[in-house]
Parts: sequence; structure tokens; C-alpha cells
Amino acid sequence: MSATSTHSPPFIPVSKSLPVRLLRAREAVMSRLRPILRSHGLTEQQWRVLRTLYEFKELEVTVLAEQVFLLPPSLSRILRDLEGRGIVLRRASPSDQRRALVSLSEAGEALLMEVAPDMMAEGEVIRDLYGRQRVGELFGLLDQLEEALGPPVADSDEA
Repeated sequence: MSATSTHSPPFIPVSKSLPVRLLRAREAVMSRLRPILRSHGLTEQQWRVLRTLYEFKELEVTVLAEQVFLLPPSLSRILRDLEGRGIVLRRASPSDQRRALVSLSEAGEALLMEVAPDMMAEGEVIRDLYGRQRVGELFGLLDQLEEALGPPVADSDEA
């Protein structure tokens, strides 16, 4: 169908597309955080891994993949890099030698503590710019959206 067709397109305008709007909002946030991560030699995905391991202490690799919304092959590459840099530790699960458990190393915790103040400060700026109450409302709306649609699944585009 040509661009000059008189038929209506079978979809809504991009400006009204929920996935596009969510991606634009995510990019608005991440464009403020990405330079901080880059200055510490980290990617967004690596940061998610570090933050998640800090919160949960130690996770089985497949559980970690679910928590950070990455496909296992992508997470494996990230873990290999972080392990090579001495940031994470991997060990066999005592209950199942085929499964690996991952945790932060001392160097990983030190790196996280080095990056955290800058990330927290920028998070405060974002909350100040958008409004703390509105951020809370947004979290509530996002929780409701996720509940209505079902649990998220890692996407190969994120890899």
C-alpha cells in the first residue's frame, strides 16, 4: 500500500503507541544514567546484574536471568565478562552440580558502592524534576499494568 493511499492505517500513530511511549520514557531516564555507568566501565545490563546480586546476595543463573530480564545466553556473556574482571564469583550449587550460583566478589561490592552514590544522586534529580509524588504514582500504575498483562519475559532485543 502506498503512502498516499486513502485507506486508514491498520494501527494507531506511533505517538500513541504504548510500547513506543514506554521505550521513550525509559530512554529519557537511561540517557541520564548511562553516562554514569559508562564512566565506571559498566553497561546497563551489567549494572542490573550487580544491583540484583547485591540485593539477593547469591542467585542461581537462571533465576538471575529472570530477575534482570535477560536471556540466558546474553547473561552468560555478561557473567563471563564480569567474572573475568573479578566482579562476580561463580560456584557450583551444592544441591545440583550442574547449576551455577553467582554472587558479587569483594571487588564487585566495592565497584557497586563506588557507582551507587552517583546513581542515587541522579535518581534524586529525576524525582525532583518529575515530582516525587508522580514517581510514586507512576510506580503504582506500572505495577497495575504488569499485573493486568501478566509477568514479563526477557526479550531477545534486550540482549
